[in-house]
Amino acid sequence: MIQEARIEEIAAEYPLCQYGFLDTKELVFSEQVRYICKTECPRYGKSWSCPPATGTVEECQERCQKFDRVFVFTTVAEVEDVANMDCTLPTRHAHEEVMRQLCCRIADEAEEVLGLSTDSCDFCKECSYPGDACRHPEVMKPCIESYGILVTDAAEKAGIDFFCDSQTVTWFSMIFFR
Repeated sequence: MIQEARIEEIAAEYPLCQYGFLDTKELVFSEQVRYICKTECPRYGKSWSCPPATGTVEECQERCQKFDRVFVFTTVAEVEDVANMDCTLPTRHAHEEVMRQLCCRIADEAEEVLGLSTDSCDFCKECSYPGDACRHPEVMKPCIESYGILVTDAAEKAGIDFFCDSQTVTWFSMIFFR
């Protein structure tokens, strides 16, 4: 089993802002988070990384709690205004690349990993959901919120700042490992 100290060594090679480790039992899974996905996200029901493709909140919780520990981390990007999605969203791609690389590196040494990331996967120009299987399951990482996880609570428990300022966007990811 990979040790947290080894994950910290690997993480030191990447531009992470903050990170922490949590026991998976500390995570809060909420139907309310899923409700927000359903009512406010235009990708709901249109991607393998989003509900309902990710399963019920209970199924997601069960999947996560097969692991004892989770590595929670952030990257940040400077933008003119975090409320301006045209400026904010393009910065997500750099975070996603860090997430993919870290997940692969940890997976090389761990028994098993599960990576959850920032938003609906946009690796393909058009997702094959629901008609065909995911074209790139090795790359696709579901959104943290799609699992019903309350990110603000996880950040607080891990000692990670959730909000910096109006010119800094904070991107979150989680890697469950054993």
